Amino acid sequence: MLKCRTVWKKLAPLARASSTLCRQNVRRTALNNGRTPAYVSAAHMSSGPAGGGRANQMYVLLVGAACVGGGVYTYRTVKGDGQRYQERIEEISSRPNKTQASYIQTEPPAVEATETEAVPEPEPEAAPSSGEPSPPAADVEAVIPTETTEAPPETSEAPPGDSAAASLKVPSHAPYLLIGGGTASFAAARSIRARDPGAKVLIVTEEPDAPYMRPPLSKELWFSDDPSVTETLRFKQWNGKERSIFFQPPSFYITAEELSSAENGGVAILTNRKVVHMDVRGNKIKLDDDTEISYDKCLIATGGVPRNLQVIERAGEEVMQKTTLFRKIEDFKELDKVSRNVKSITIIGGGFLGSELACALGRRSSEFDLEVIQMYPEKGNMGKVLPEYLSNWTTEKVKSEGVKIISEALVKSVVSKDDQLEIQLKDGRLVKTDHIVAAVGLEPNVDLAKSAGLEVDSDFGGFRVNAELQARSNIWVAGDAACFYDIRLGRRRVEHHDHAVVSGRLAGENMTGANKPYWHQSMFWSDLGPDVGYEAIGIVDSSLPTVGVFAKATAKDTPRAATELSGTGIRSESETEDTATSPVASSTPAPSGSHKDEYGKGVIFYLRDKVVVGIILWNVFNRMPIARKIIKDGEEHSDLNEVAKLFNIHDD
Repeated sequence: MLKCRTVWKKLAPLARASSTLCRQNVRRTALNNGRTPAYVSAAHMSSGPAGGGRANQMYVLLVGAACVGGGVYTYRTVKGDGQRYQERIEEISSRPNKTQASYIQTEPPAVEATETEAVPEPEPEAAPSSGEPSPPAADVEAVIPTETTEAPPETSEAPPGDSAAASLKVPSHAPYLLIGGGTASFAAARSIRARDPGAKVLIVTEEPDAPYMRPPLSKELWFSDDPSVTETLRFKQWNGKERSIFFQPPSFYITAEELSSAENGGVAILTNRKVVHMDVRGNKIKLDDDTEISYDKCLIATGGVPRNLQVIERAGEEVMQKTTLFRKIEDFKELDKVSRNVKSITIIGGGFLGSELACALGRRSSEFDLEVIQMYPEKGNMGKVLPEYLSNWTTEKVKSEGVKIISEALVKSVVSKDDQLEIQLKDGRLVKTDHIVAAVGLEPNVDLAKSAGLEVDSDFGGFRVNAELQARSNIWVAGDAACFYDIRLGRRRVEHHDHAVVSGRLAGENMTGANKPYWHQSMFWSDLGPDVGYEAIGIVDSSLPTVGVFAKATAKDTPRAATELSGTGIRSESETEDTATSPVASSTPAPSGSHKDEYGKGVIFYLRDKVVVGIILWNVFNRMPIARKIIKDGEEHSDLNEVAKLFNIHDD
């Protein structure tokens, strides 16, 4: 190229002279003819009297040299770019894979990992637990929380002065910021990465652990025969397959300090960090150590905190130390330890969590000489959900597990006396116990509402969002903390695992531009051990009119048998109404009333204005798509016995 410039400098004067000469020749010709030519073509200008021919040749030579020089330069540039691209690809290919966890935790012991890897896996991946939806089709599998077969990470925090903790650098900016480390947050992270493969996602959680499933904490983990289950946090499902409560192993995540420079993006976690302030206008948050992080889009998935009885809170520190509010991994570990060292545990609450824990601890009563008491203000277990006859039947089932039931119990006071707790009821009854488990509901965590200026629903609690789960143009809410508009059943707030998965996934999709409304009717389930279980959808409230259709159960009508038959989890949010568009009704007639007291299996319909708004499948499994479609259709049914046939409950 330098040669071309040199040639140009030498030939430029000749080119200008040639152009000047041409113009002079034109003027002479015009004077000789006594007129000005109307048009002079380019060819006429490039030729003329003697003396102009050589200049034109030099001009042509100059243009040709410039073209040749430009071509050479272009060829060399393209060739050089190709070489540099190839070198870059080779460099990226030679990089080692990253396996370090993004949160500051001690890596699992090498021997555990070795033992896990050594286990033969002749079958497909272990099925999701009852708390985990089974994998959907291939096109959406990437956004559903999946299990890990690796050893879980240690839950202990890094000790003071630990080099890993000292080297942690919090990123100053996260394109996608997720507040909360539960199921909804993890589902959103997977959804975001599925739609935006290069997305950089940062999860901030108060807990010391990576995202995990909560349902097994009150279900399968208690039935494990592994004495080290509190350390491994692995359990066997009712079908005998083993899995961890953690959605992914540590190697799934990248470190927080790597997030900003990660070429292909990734998901990083900041554990043991609390967001204390949110600046919506400035698009940034402040952590409890005054660190600030800006964001482009933010998800609030803060979940909820267990409620406590005011009489317990006012009773003093000594009573509080002997009270468990069950919610996290630490609560499971604590209650497991307590159950092995005390003589009596009293569970206050007759809902899902209270009844599940009562059955779980009741199984231990004979082995550890443990007295298990369950008290609640209702007449029977799950009295706010089940119709009275079924609630009474469930109560007898819980009693058969070794649990002492105290119904219609209103706590007046709790005091610590003689190293025991004395629970005084309003009707005068006195209960003495060593430990209390308060399972009286969940309070949505809306601590950020004030600083963020976000609306909290006065009726249901939680952040008020639209059908797309948006609270602001770049802020979404999912999980227990979201009060959303259900296009079929109106405004609602749901506190179940399936809702956390589906709402988290939808929020993640909408954060990447999907703009989809929340139409999914989430389901929930509860198991009273491996032999009795039910699934529910919609509004299930015992104050509503109900119609129950039952049949005598067989050996296959249990959670255990259902999972053994299918080989997969029986609770799946991936099921949609598409699989239930043409249900095949059972041709077997309904039984007569001879088994009216045997509620082995059946369907309970909840009605509002003669329309089905809720359904419970009692020991009936893998039929949720049908129930979801019935509620979505919103039609009146003259004979619900005929509708019940769609669930094939009368087939043996």
